[in-house]
Amino acid sequence: MKRACIALGFAALAAQAAVHRDDAGRDVEVPAPPRRIVTLAPNLTEFVDAVGAGQMLVGTVDTSDWPEWARRVPRVGNAQRLDVERILALQPDLVLVWHGGNPERELAPLEAAGVRLFRMDPRRLDDVPRALERIGALLGRARDGAARATALRRELDALRARHAASAAVSVFFQVWPQPLMTVSGRHLTSDLLSLCGARNVFAALPGLAPQVSVESVVAADPEALVTTDDTAGAAPWRRDPAAPDLAAWGAFGRMTAVRRRWLFTVHGDLVTRQGPRIVDGARAVCAALDEVRRERGGPR
Repeated sequence: MKRACIALGFAALAAQAAVHRDDAGRDVEVPAPPRRIVTLAPNLTEFVDAVGAGQMLVGTVDTSDWPEWARRVPRVGNAQRLDVERILALQPDLVLVWHGGNPERELAPLEAAGVRLFRMDPRRLDDVPRALERIGALLGRARDGAARATALRRELDALRARHAASAAVSVFFQVWPQPLMTVSGRHLTSDLLSLCGARNVFAALPGLAPQVSVESVVAADPEALVTTDDTAGAAPWRRDPAAPDLAAWGAFGRMTAVRRRWLFTVHGDLVTRQGPRIVDGARAVCAALDEVRRERGGPR
């Protein structure tokens, strides 16, 4: 009878074990739903919260600031440098990694110590609800992940349908003023622009966040300039030609965006974080571009 109980116990453990493929193409075996999680990027913290697993989070990086409770979670470093000893001291069952963002040299000591890593990097809008499903399954919250993913897809699809027939607006998305950087068509933010009926004037450039010249922006003559503003309490978007990162464009008054004052700031976390709040970023960008369409007249 005792042997039978032991056998049943092992069978139950085997039934719980699952293999999950991460975005690095690695198969990660998870013997049972983890109970102690560390996240190495703020968007991963937001995913954990979205599937209702926030109580499992025992460590995160310096930039994890949403939701509010995440600010109180112990810090283990940042995107470039990790405190390996502190991570090991937290005894995580699973560490969620930003694939392509967290340097592999920082991850190697964790792997050498036997820490289970799962790498994620949603690159397109449609990858975000899929990530909710995957993290839900990974953390034993499959039902919650699926429900949140369904709701997010519904919201994104509604925005996409609303702007499917909208007149295109040419946009320069400014990631950083010095050096001047933008996003290519491979970046999730460019995917967001497309959803709103925008045309990214530098979509064809290689890489994810290429550097461009002022002259190339002037030559492209975008109708709208959009950049980010992470000021606490900032509105999701605002028309802001005098914003510190946009004011220098005032010297190029012949550009359509400058001449028409179609210079906008949006909250950076909403449009650049690869997380569930991306739909809020999409709403903000779409609203700003709808203002351009309204003011220029003609088909919207």
